[in-house]
Amino acid sequence: MADPNANNGVPQEEDDDIMLDPEDAEEVVQQDDDAAMDSGDEDEGGAVEEIQLQNDSVAHFDHHKDSIFCIAQHPTRPEMVATGAGDDVAYLWDCTPPDGPVLPRSYESDPQPVERKSLEVVAKLEEQDESVNAICFTLPKGEYVVTGSLAGKLNAYATPTSNSPVKLVGSAKEVEEINWIAPCPNAGYPNTIAFGANDGSVWIYTINATDPLAPLTIVQTFFLHQASCTAGAWTPDGKLLATVAEDSSLYVWDAFGDAAAAGVTDPNGGQAVVGLTGEDERFRVDGGLYSVAISPGGGIVAVGGAEGNVRVVGLPRLSLPANSTTGAKGGGAKSKAGGAKQAGGPKPPSPATPASAGQAGQILAALQAQGDGVETLDFSQPPLTLLAAGSVDGSIAIFDAAHNFAVRRRIPEAHEEEAVIKVEFVKMPLGTPNPSNHLLTSCGNDGVVRRWDVRGGTAAAGKCLAGEWRGHRGGGEGGGVLDFVQGGGGKQIVTAGDDSVSLVFAAP
Repeated sequence: MADPNANNGVPQEEDDDIMLDPEDAEEVVQQDDDAAMDSGDEDEGGAVEEIQLQNDSVAHFDHHKDSIFCIAQHPTRPEMVATGAGDDVAYLWDCTPPDGPVLPRSYESDPQPVERKSLEVVAKLEEQDESVNAICFTLPKGEYVVTGSLAGKLNAYATPTSNSPVKLVGSAKEVEEINWIAPCPNAGYPNTIAFGANDGSVWIYTINATDPLAPLTIVQTFFLHQASCTAGAWTPDGKLLATVAEDSSLYVWDAFGDAAAAGVTDPNGGQAVVGLTGEDERFRVDGGLYSVAISPGGGIVAVGGAEGNVRVVGLPRLSLPANSTTGAKGGGAKSKAGGAKQAGGPKPPSPATPASAGQAGQILAALQAQGDGVETLDFSQPPLTLLAAGSVDGSIAIFDAAHNFAVRRRIPEAHEEEAVIKVEFVKMPLGTPNPSNHLLTSCGNDGVVRRWDVRGGTAAAGKCLAGEWRGHRGGGEGGGVLDFVQGGGGKQIVTAGDDSVSLVFAAP
């Protein structure tokens, strides 16, 4: 009997290395076709999920390589838009759709559309040092386009014309991060902008390319906010600037000294003609303020913040006409207490009649109709007296200023439970009839642009939907619409997409 422990004459260490008998290597093993992996019980929701893509745009711009954070539209040439993005560059481009009848295309009905060519670049705005977070054209003629970066660099470019190319006029870098830029509409101070920074500071600059030594001139700086300055808005006459911050503060600045010349000053001797902070429990919004809007008449300012809170505050009324030419270009404001910095310049003349402080600084309403932060606000144009608020909870609330800011309508799922990023009424230049002032446009993280007819009472949300345009990826992160413009009476909407694409929608 063979010894079961024997190794058939092969040493133990060599036997361990034998993996396969040489005779077995000649054997051909027949193998069936690959079997599909078991994906689970067929009874457990075995239906295949279908993804339906829809593109309602009539043109697109896809030269950016990262999220488009901001978009601006030329004030007199609405076909010219500027976009800034996370790829550290900004572009000027023409949003006019291609020649010929171009109809919105749905991939659901036309599954194999012909690839459409992107709109072309008019000019590349280079020399950015980080993501372009804010952009605007100056007023009143759009002579310059201004960009602000997440590294705090401010660039001003001469807007190209048929006779001259784009040109970098000047740069400034005084802060770590620029949050927003707003052009000033004061005709006496053309080509002036304001911006707010992450350190809470507020800056006002005037741009003048004909001055080679100082093309960018500081008009004012303010330092009362104690946290990041999140939003700012000019009064329609461009004389006052309202800003808000994460410390729950609101300040209204006398940018050029018009309020001081009219006898309207801060009763506490400070820099601002209106100043409210979280120390006032009636005004306090725990979590900070993130949006601001001023009524068309300039008499009230609305601010929005955390947990759906909105505060409405009275503003002083100045008696100087809106097109006043007080002061010189780049001139500074009248010196005020509180340590603001001013550039030199002639003082504005005294008004013929004194201005009225009226309800300046008074809290006229404290509202809370939504469950999360109010990121965007806008007033309608007369004769309507509506205030729209868009919230992170996906809802839009419409308040009626003529009736103690009662909630006129609430659209609970305006953007499918995704954050509402911007709301804006269709507007026309002041003094121009606006038959569409009842139309409110909104965008959100769901990647959809919608338009609402806000007339009437508290009808169901679906009944006030006047239009809807899809084409961005949507789905929350990476696919939402971060901004839009709709100049020229709202007949065309141009978007800034988080998916790095701008879409042009026809909105009759």
